[in-house]
Order: sequence, then structure tokens, then C-alpha cells
Amino acid sequence: MTPVHDISISIVIPVLGDTPALSALLETLQSLDNEPHETIIVDGANDPSVTACCQRYGCINLNARPGRGHQLHTGALRASGDVIWFLHADAEPPHEGIEFIRRALRAGAIGGSFRFRFTGRPAWYKSMLAKLINVRCRFGTPYGDQGIFIRNTTYIQSGGFPDTALFEEVPLVRTARSAGRFVSLDAPIGVSPRRWERDGWIRRTLGNRLLAIGYMLGLSPDILVRYYRFATHKEQPEC
Repeated sequence: MTPVHDISISIVIPVLGDTPALSALLETLQSLDNEPHETIIVDGANDPSVTACCQRYGCINLNARPGRGHQLHTGALRASGDVIWFLHADAEPPHEGIEFIRRALRAGAIGGSFRFRFTGRPAWYKSMLAKLINVRCRFGTPYGDQGIFIRNTTYIQSGGFPDTALFEEVPLVRTARSAGRFVSLDAPIGVSPRRWERDGWIRRTLGNRLLAIGYMLGLSPDILVRYYRFATHKEQPEC
């Protein structure tokens, strides 16, 4: 096993028409306490503004057809680091994020995720929902906006992300857990509340639960994404 202090971390970020958020994230990544081995942006829209953003911040820019699972897998296959850290474009990772990941690996983990925290102004409903999400993740599967990280070799052995637009992280995490310890870090990662603010907090939360229940009951992500499109009037789930 690679010594922890030598472990290199590749960051993979899917993006679909969200250059302002991506630019803010890349600015944050430049201020991390430790530098990543590489940052890979997978653009699902072949957007010139994303290309310019990648050039400005020295990132690897890949183009892929839209679809979160496909974009994530495309980036992971390009990653050359020992560990792959998957981030959404609107994430706010902790400044010590890379060190937290290395500590988890030092303790024997093969992967893990961060604690969910809403960004923006504090509010009781934000805090309550974040606590419920974190309890669910302790006993279930973390979702992609929680900064999932995994050893590159484990990712390949687990089959990687499936080519789906929803719940792409669930089969990956379930398979990875059979290969070793997948941890929930106490360190928080900031998650933008913009989707809840756009759709309404109750509507968005109930919609997410209905999608999750449908998935648990065996409905395919292809069927569930049709409901997502109807409910949000968006062709693809946000990256």
C-alpha cells in the first residue's frame, strides 16, 4: 500500500452549464491546505466558458455527453492519482479536505464521504434537514454532493459509476463497502441550498424522498429521471 504521505489525490468534477459555481469551486481548491495531484473537469455541454475556466485554473478539461454517472466515470478513468475525490461544481469543501482524506486512509479506510452542511445563511430548517441527511448516511449510502472519495484501485475493482443520471453513487458505494471500510467523516462539506430554494424546501425534500423510495422499490434510474424532469422542468439532474 502506498505510504499515506505520498498518496496523490485526483479531484473529479462534473459540470453542466454552471460555470460561475465551477469557477468559485476552483478558486477554493487553490486555497486548500494541500494541493491535489490533478483536477479533472468533465463538461457535459462542451461549453467554451468551462474550457476557459479550466485553462485559467490549470485543470484537465474533458468533454462527455451529459449524464452525471457517465461524466463521473469518464473523469475517473482519466484520473492518475491514488485516490479519486468526486465533487459537485457547487460544493464548498473544507480547506483541510485532502488531509482529512489522508487521515482516513491512514486509519485503514478505502473510501468515504464528508458530513452534509448547507451553505448560506443559517436557518433552523437547514440545520434540521442536514441532521436528518447525516443520520441517514450513517446507516445508509451517502450521496454525491457529500464529496465521496475512494481509492483508485477500489473504484476500478468495484466497477465504477454506472451510466445513470440518478443514484449513480449507490451501487458504487455498496460494492466498495464489501471491499473495505467506507467511512463518514465528521468534517463538513458545504452543499448549496439553491435547488431547495428554487423548488421550495418541502417540495424538494419530498421529491427527493419519493425518488429514493422508488429506487429502493426497484424502479430503474431511467424511469425515475422522467419523474425528475417532470418535477423540476430540467432535462438532466444538476451536476
